[in-house]
Amino acid sequence: MQQTDLNLTSSNKTNKSGLFSINKKLAPAKPTEVYNTYWRFAAKRQRLFFKKISKKYPPWTDDPILNKYKFTNAYRASDRVSQYLIKNVIYSDSYSLNDLFFRIILFKIFNKIETWELLKSELGEINYNTFEFDAYDRILTEAQASGQAIYSAAYIMASGKSAFGYSKKHRNHLTLVAKMMQDKLPERIASSETMQEAFILLKSYPSIGDFLAYQYVTDINYSNITSFSEKEFVVPGPGAIDGIHKCFSDLGGISEIEIIKMMYDNQDREFERLGLNYKSLWGRPLMLIDCQNLFCEVDKYARVAHPNIKGKSDRKRIKQKYSPTKDKFKYWYPPHWEINGKVEDFYNEIQ
Repeated sequence: MQQTDLNLTSSNKTNKSGLFSINKKLAPAKPTEVYNTYWRFAAKRQRLFFKKISKKYPPWTDDPILNKYKFTNAYRASDRVSQYLIKNVIYSDSYSLNDLFFRIILFKIFNKIETWELLKSELGEINYNTFEFDAYDRILTEAQASGQAIYSAAYIMASGKSAFGYSKKHRNHLTLVAKMMQDKLPERIASSETMQEAFILLKSYPSIGDFLAYQYVTDINYSNITSFSEKEFVVPGPGAIDGIHKCFSDLGGISEIEIIKMMYDNQDREFERLGLNYKSLWGRPLMLIDCQNLFCEVDKYARVAHPNIKGKSDRKRIKQKYSPTKDKFKYWYPPHWEINGKVEDFYNEIQ
């Protein structure tokens, strides 16, 4: 397995979470050739993103793997479902704390735009103060009976049957949301001092494990419910762990969490080292959630680009082929990121 000589360091100081008590040179991890592919993939995926929204005609890349298979964006918030959540669920109007939390969690449990649109078409504006279990259940049950998928395939949601007793998955999840609201979870999340504290609260509920709790707290942090630093906390999912172990043949005593933090800390240096003209998200660097997601995508990419290098799961195929969507929308991000003015300038320039 080809190795890459690197001197990887992290300068992060101890924080409240205790997860990154790093203020020293890290033990030597041993990168493989996939490590360099990680950075090249990020740069290529961003170039593809900008070419696509610049109204250029496909193909948007000369990479045959990117042309053939579906990969998420380098920045999680640029993906179609995240954009819909930000613009249509979180910031479409002004909501109370309870209503906003309810909307975010309800949307994310199904994580499917079509399910949200179905509920909205039947019920009108979706708010907690008008929530009725039977009404939601009827709509979702009828949709399933007609053959409609109500859950996204992106996340695997545990059924919750052992906790709530329903044979139909969505009934357990509606009960889960109701329990969160009854427990005053929105207030408890809003008063949390760290992302990890909010993560632990979410994880304490049935059918929500580490991966989902981290995804949910990230989505909540797009809103004004919380204002957590995006540099303080990360949880690697199964796909990211696979990607990490393809990028490194030996972690050298470093945890997967520390590896992700190391990627965040070293991104500018690594793009420069490889001579990559990386185009960030209008000045926004890759955050921990993005570095984590990139490991997941590079795990998939390496199945074709580096079939000789195995991760933890040893999966060999990329299941989803790329097919252009019909969605044509303007990108827009959480206002507290302070990049929407630059985004608007970009659109004005390409008109």
